[in-house]
Amino acid sequence: MASPTIAANAYANLARVLENSGGGAGKATEAGGQSFASMLKDAVGSVMESGRKSDAQTVAMAAGKANVMDVVTAVADTDVAVSTLVSVRDRVIAAYEDIMKMPI
Repeated sequence: MASPTIAANAYANLARVLENSGGGAGKATEAGGQSFASMLKDAVGSVMESGRKSDAQTVAMAAGKANVMDVVTAVADTDVAVSTLVSVRDRVIAAYEDIMKMPI
């Protein structure tokens, strides 16, 4: 299980990546659809937001202002979101490696 320090560092790194990705990440493609970069940015942002909600519920629970079930639900939602993000990352890396193995 991750410690609070590791989680805080992960959130800080993720926030820094989102801030630095600015530029053309939010622009639509020529066909009018959403660009891959903006879709990825939105997905990472939603994972971060889920983490923030989980943290807020945990702090509220520690202060005696939240229900245990709400905290467990928020933490489970964050776990699912992070697991999904990691799975997508692994698939993207595998696809990149497959492309790099292709003969020219």
